[in-house]
Amino acid sequence: MEIDPLPNGTGSTAATTTTETTVTATLPTATSNTTPSSKLSQLTESLKLEHQFLRVPFEHYKKTIRANHRTAEKEVSAVISSVADVADSNEISKDDAVLSLTSLVSRLQGLKRKLEEGSRTENLQVQNCRARLDHLESVDAENLSEWNNVRFKRILVDYMLRMSYYDTARKLAESSKIEELVDLEVFQEAKKVVDALKNQEVGPALAWCAENKSRLKKSKSKFEFQLRLQEFIELVRAENYMRAILYARRYLAPWGATHLKELQLVMTTLAFRSNTECTKYKVLFEPKQWDFLVDQFKQEFYKLHGMTLEPLLNIYLQAGLSALKTPCCFEDGCTKEDPLSQENFRKLAMPLPYSKQHHSKLVCYITKELMDTENPPQVLPNGYVYSTKVRILPHKLTFLLLIFIFPLDCLVLERTEQTNQSNRLTQELVACSVRHYM
Repeated sequence: MEIDPLPNGTGSTAATTTTETTVTATLPTATSNTTPSSKLSQLTESLKLEHQFLRVPFEHYKKTIRANHRTAEKEVSAVISSVADVADSNEISKDDAVLSLTSLVSRLQGLKRKLEEGSRTENLQVQNCRARLDHLESVDAENLSEWNNVRFKRILVDYMLRMSYYDTARKLAESSKIEELVDLEVFQEAKKVVDALKNQEVGPALAWCAENKSRLKKSKSKFEFQLRLQEFIELVRAENYMRAILYARRYLAPWGATHLKELQLVMTTLAFRSNTECTKYKVLFEPKQWDFLVDQFKQEFYKLHGMTLEPLLNIYLQAGLSALKTPCCFEDGCTKEDPLSQENFRKLAMPLPYSKQHHSKLVCYITKELMDTENPPQVLPNGYVYSTKVRILPHKLTFLLLIFIFPLDCLVLERTEQTNQSNRLTQELVACSVRHYM
């Protein structure tokens, strides 16, 4: 995201208007002049956005426990069933009995190895949860700056993982030594499915749906149905119509009770074929359907792991932009110093409400300081307004600033009349008609 360079001054005045609303940092930064108590108060408020920081590893831990439990239950049930069959058999020979028992022992040993591996995985995930709890508990007024820097890096890693920049995210996490504080392993699982969908393969995605079938059903997800529809469309595209009909009978018919309209629409493609010009059915064969499946998978993946649907980076940026957003920010004359003059920031702020302004302030364009009774505004002969502190700037710097700020014709016309323009600053009461948008 590129930020436009600052201008030298626009409009009849170079004074910019800001709201009195206190705007916290849109991103966690290390600098702050507040007292320790106020710092911790602000931190307490910002920690409300750290829900997924603890929720994601905990959900991953629960998923591992369920998987290990299913594996153990399945293997133990199979062993018990085999033992029962051997015990009930009256005609089994001694050699066959020894062979069956040897097979069962081998199977139990395999189960033991799986359980030991699963136990190690669970212990690592418990340590991960513990590390995150310790990280939250470690913050205090003395190390708040360092803690905020770590949080900022976590937010960047989260954004990179969501945007599929896996290698970059891993390198940043490793260089910052925050592997336990980010969800690299969780997103690595998602990467396999995303890569397969981008290659127009639904196998890994269907396997993921089968693995999380109960939870997807509980959330009334239709992601699996959309995968089945796309697989049916691919069969029609390949003109394998008989196989497509058999596929629909086996996998699509059970969804007819809840998604009849979508099912009827897709089944009609058997008559229109993939080369149809009918817009209603042509869109079903477009490659962008796979991109839609990728986005849909990500949304379902975030829900299952307790993540926010929006990246944390967007949430923090929107928190700051919501305090700056006014109708003036979307006008052509919006100053370049306003973040909302950037198109990318405007897109983020589009769904946000306008900020409520009770009072307005004037900020000097040069010193960036507030203009008040102790630093009153000054009006130059050309009509530009600056703060009194501009007068105490070094003489050469003041001259250079005036060269860039003054219109060229103003310098030519007034050179003979003004010997020292910085001494002719006149203090005036500036009556500003500021528009308020509630």
